[in-house]
Amino acid sequence: MAASMALNLDNLPSDPLLLILSFLDFRDLVSCSHVSRRLNELTGHNPLWKGLCQKHWLLSEADKAQRGQSWKELFREFYADLGRYIDHYGTLKKAWEDLKSYLGQKCPRMIASLKEGAKEEELDAIEAQIGCKLPNDYRCSYRIHNGQKLVVPGLMGSMALSNHYRSEDLLDIETAAGGFQQRKGMRQCLPLTFCFHTGLSQYMALESTEGRMRSEIFYHCPDQLAQDPSAIDMFITGSSFTEWFTSYVQNVVTGEYPIIRDQIFRYVHDKKCVATTGDITVSVSTSFLPELSSVHPPHFFFTYRIRIEMARSALPESACQLDSRYWKITNANGNVEEVRGPGVVGEFPVMSPGKVHEYASCTTFSTTSEYMEGHYTFHRLKNKEEIFDVSIPRFHMVCPPFRESVVRSSSVSEVSVVPFNEDNSSDTDDYEEGELRGMNMANPGGRCPRHV
Repeated sequence: MAASMALNLDNLPSDPLLLILSFLDFRDLVSCSHVSRRLNELTGHNPLWKGLCQKHWLLSEADKAQRGQSWKELFREFYADLGRYIDHYGTLKKAWEDLKSYLGQKCPRMIASLKEGAKEEELDAIEAQIGCKLPNDYRCSYRIHNGQKLVVPGLMGSMALSNHYRSEDLLDIETAAGGFQQRKGMRQCLPLTFCFHTGLSQYMALESTEGRMRSEIFYHCPDQLAQDPSAIDMFITGSSFTEWFTSYVQNVVTGEYPIIRDQIFRYVHDKKCVATTGDITVSVSTSFLPELSSVHPPHFFFTYRIRIEMARSALPESACQLDSRYWKITNANGNVEEVRGPGVVGEFPVMSPGKVHEYASCTTFSTTSEYMEGHYTFHRLKNKEEIFDVSIPRFHMVCPPFRESVVRSSSVSEVSVVPFNEDNSSDTDDYEEGELRGMNMANPGGRCPRHV
């Protein structure tokens, strides 16, 4: 019966067999090559390996021509070097290529800070040095690019207010290993990013310990109410390196994170956060600042960026000036606070056809989410008696997922702390916005004052 099956296989035409083989992955193709001479011959068909080279190694016809090899030979060569990363390489390589292509058009100097990929033996040496295995997707990415030089601005995004500036570099593997944590509360954690101005880092857990999951990525946040300094909460930013890095790249290349003055700013814009009143459109984007926030006590710091634009088609007599603002702030408990004040960040912008005015401000709150909405009051330049309101769309600010420390002190109540109003939030439009006017570094890393 086996001989009959072999005979029937040999009698089948090549085209339908090649079609069937084209649905197999490389492992199954190799297995099929051992079944019979006929399948061994067919599984070596170059077009089959072309698709696999494009899928797993992102190789092109130009790559093949440059190397002068068959597709199967190319696959073997790359597999010999990068085979352990085959489940990650295509995804991460594409993310890197997309990011470099986009930054090449928008801020090419940032590409110049990228380092060449690390060698396999260098990654092995780091594992031996820190005594922990690195996740395969992390290793794979660092084979492509070994982080970046320590420069400002950093590749992993910036944020600026008048007396606070953050810009995160993607650390190279050697620098990251130097910051590997063994202290209680942060055991087996490797820094991925670093900010010169705030000392802020995002860490990756290399082991499932102290309440963390392996490969989880987070901002650490000391528990200010605990007596034990090893009580560290976490704002979680990713469940794996691949998810963390590719989602960031997606936000950059789609324009979700704007590039301003050759820097990537980590504002998130909800496309629903747009309101038009007459000729004036107001849109809002927001960003969470973990370095100014805490879980214990609950204190969540957000900055929001507002764009006010008058349509080009507006008539000249529509020119107007902003006089005041009104905010209605609702927290997760349903408590409402109303805030009124003159101008925005100390300014009273004049709007004329085609003009755009942008500013950034900030707010703090003590529940895990809140939303703001309101209006600006304007007067016409030609008729000061003509006063009208322009709607500010409702925008939500939601704290990222966080996990509380498993080493919290049992005697928190004995710690002396400043009383904290759980329902308190604040609008800080009186606060001078810095990113649009140059960065004031007189107090880098300082907390922003609160103005109600």
